[in-house]
Amino acid sequence: MIDHDRLFKELLSNFFPEFIELFFPDVTAYWERDSIEFLPQEILTDVTEGELKIVDVIVKVAFQNQNTLFIIHTEHQSYPQANFNQRMFTYFARLHEKYALPVYPIVIYSHDSPKTIQPNSYCIDFPNKKVLEFNYEVVQLNQLRWRDFVNQNNPVASALMAKMQMDVQERPTVKLMSLQLLVNLGLNPAQIQLISGFIDTYLDLNAQEESIFQEQLATIEPRQEERVMQIVTSWMRQGVQQGELTLILRQLNRRLGEINPQLQERIQGLSTAELEDLGEALLDFTSTADLEAWFASR
Repeated sequence: MIDHDRLFKELLSNFFPEFIELFFPDVTAYWERDSIEFLPQEILTDVTEGELKIVDVIVKVAFQNQNTLFIIHTEHQSYPQANFNQRMFTYFARLHEKYALPVYPIVIYSHDSPKTIQPNSYCIDFPNKKVLEFNYEVVQLNQLRWRDFVNQNNPVASALMAKMQMDVQERPTVKLMSLQLLVNLGLNPAQIQLISGFIDTYLDLNAQEESIFQEQLATIEPRQEERVMQIVTSWMRQGVQQGELTLILRQLNRRLGEINPQLQERIQGLSTAELEDLGEALLDFTSTADLEAWFASR
C-alpha cells in the first residue's frame, strides 16, 4: 500500500514555498517568503464520526511589509469523501480559534478517479438568509494536464506531474519528462532523491512501459540522459538492497524467531555488501546472541 499522506507531507514540508508559487502566485504577492514557520500538527476530535483527525500541513507566515501574520492550512486527500467540505470548515474554525489569525485553506486531491470536480465551499442557508459561505482553494490533480507543467522551473511541478491527467500510453513519457525537469533544477542529492522517489512511486512502469521509457531516454541530449540514468540506477540499487533486506529479515525471523526492533534497525542500516555478508553468516546462527556477536565483530 502506498502511504499517500506521508509522500505528500514530505513534498510539502520540503518545498512549501515552491508549492504556493506554482499554484497560488497571487499569495506570493503579499506574503514574506522567508517568514514561513511550520506549526505542529493538530489532532482534532471529530465528534460526529468518533475519530481523531490529524490536520496535515499548517504554516504561519507574515504579510509583506506588515507586522501581521496569517495561517496557510493545506490538506491532502487521496480519495473523495462525503461531507469533506464540512470537515474543512471545522478545521478552519478550530485553527482560527486557536491562533486568532486569518486562515488560508487549501485542499490537494490526488485521486485518479472519479474525474468529477470536487467541492470548494461549505454553505449554510435558510430560506431567508445565508448564514455561512466558507470557500477554500482546491488543487485537483486529475483535472490538470501534465503538459501544462513541463516548462515550469519548479520541483513541485516535477513531482506532481506524475499524478496529473494523462492517457495510459503517456506514462513512460510523463516519467521521462518529469525526470528531465528534475535534473535541470539544480537541487541537492537529498532533494533529488525525495522527488525522484515520488515520481517512481506513482509512475511505477510495467515491463512494456519500461521498454518505451528506455527507448525515449536514448533520444534525449547525452548529458541529460546521463543525469537521468544516474537517478534510474539509484532506483535499481535501492530496489536490490530492499529485496536483499526483506529476504534476510525473513530468514532471520525463521531461524531465530522475531528479531527485536533494535536489531532490526541495525540491519536496516547495513549496506548491500554488508547485507550479503550477513546473508552468508546467518546460516550458522542458532540464537540472537550469534547475530549480536556478528555485529560486535565488525
